[in-house]
Amino acid sequence: MSDARLAHLFDLEPLEAGLYRGDSWDLGFRALYGGQVLGQSVMAAYKTVPEDRVIHSFHSYFLLPGDASKPVVYDVEDVRDGRSFSTRRVKAIQNGRNIFYMTASFQLPETGLTHQYAQMPEAPDAEDVTQDIQYYDDNIDKLSQRMKQALSYHRPVDIRTVGGAHSFRAVKREPKRTLWLRGRDKLDDSLAVNQASLAYASDYHFLSTALQAHGLAAQDKSLRMATIDHAMWFHKAFRFDDWLLYEMESPFSGNARALVQGKIFNKQGELVATSVQEGLMRQISEAD
Repeated sequence: MSDARLAHLFDLEPLEAGLYRGDSWDLGFRALYGGQVLGQSVMAAYKTVPEDRVIHSFHSYFLLPGDASKPVVYDVEDVRDGRSFSTRRVKAIQNGRNIFYMTASFQLPETGLTHQYAQMPEAPDAEDVTQDIQYYDDNIDKLSQRMKQALSYHRPVDIRTVGGAHSFRAVKREPKRTLWLRGRDKLDDSLAVNQASLAYASDYHFLSTALQAHGLAAQDKSLRMATIDHAMWFHKAFRFDDWLLYEMESPFSGNARALVQGKIFNKQGELVATSVQEGLMRQISEAD
């Protein structure tokens, strides 16, 4: 088994200027977990910008399913370095094919007008919420062999869904979800690693929030789900090894697609990041 620590996942191997390779984790899904490519792309882009620049946003598209049994190569294009902003385009490659694109923007930090018009939702303390992984541990006999082997790669991020017992059942309810998350292991002070870690975790349970409006669960065999695009904006510095509250909601689904939006707060109620994703959400019949 590989080293199941986020710090290892983001320790990319330099191949040559602007070219890096990252190991893959098999989380037991149909394809490579999208959050891995998000986080590693953020890390690859960071390696090519001046040290005083901080990523403030990225926009990405998933083009092809990734293979969790193989590493991913990241090709970073130096688009622009201005006086305040830098732009990078990252291409993720497997088997000679582009599986993902990201455009990332970095900024030299500066002071200016500040406001927050977002309120942290009320939630029980993280320590009073059951870990999501507990559901799988309690139902280990029902899991496939592949999923049993993959559980070690789910543990580096401690995710605790408020009212989590309902999220694993097909119950029709509002397409909203609130969860606590943090890294299991201590991270260093590098903002790059902390932001890459949050990008990685931001894809967990995100698209499946839209299923709640339809009384469906992600395990439903009639469903075909995949991320199409994912964007994030980073507002404030944070530590990923401390608790963050992730508020998710899906305002719309239709035409076999669903949109989800997320706000991420630190324990003090400060909005540290915002995320938006659109994904495929197609229900098929047995005849298909």
